[in-house]
Amino acid sequence: MPLTSLQEIEYDRWANHRILDAAAQLDAEQFTRNMGSSFASIRDTLVHMVCAEWLWLERWQGHSPKEYPNPLDFPTLDRVREYWAEIEAGQIQSLGTLCEGSEQRRVRYANFEGVEWEYSLGQMVHHLLIHSAYHRGQVTTMLRQLGVASPQTDYLVYVGANAVANELRDQHGDRN
Repeated sequence: MPLTSLQEIEYDRWANHRILDAAAQLDAEQFTRNMGSSFASIRDTLVHMVCAEWLWLERWQGHSPKEYPNPLDFPTLDRVREYWAEIEAGQIQSLGTLCEGSEQRRVRYANFEGVEWEYSLGQMVHHLLIHSAYHRGQVTTMLRQLGVASPQTDYLVYVGANAVANELRDQHGDRN
């Protein structure tokens, strides 16, 4: 994939991790409280997000799952994080080794209703990134409603944080 796509995927992981870290400030009742959003709770929204990441990974690998994992299998934030780490590892394995032009590869799959679709891998990745950003916004709103400060997840904040980290790494490396 082009460098920008890989960088955007890394940004998406960074932003998701920041939201997960903010959710760690919640107690169990707040995590599962019905907030009246499109997915009732912060837990339900995060589970939807990670299950969507799983679904698209499965499709990229040539599979067409017939249903999402059961949301009740994710009762705690720790379990959500654990599953998300598994999905991220699969994404790294699948996307991290792609060569130039791979984003144009056509991927065919059947949705849950059995209807077949086909898109380029790049279009699918782009869709997933937009999907994550949309639901991070919902989680941010719910966190604020619960009185929890939400983290900045803007792309340019990510770029700036990486620039500073790279500069510090380079300075540290020069001393060794």
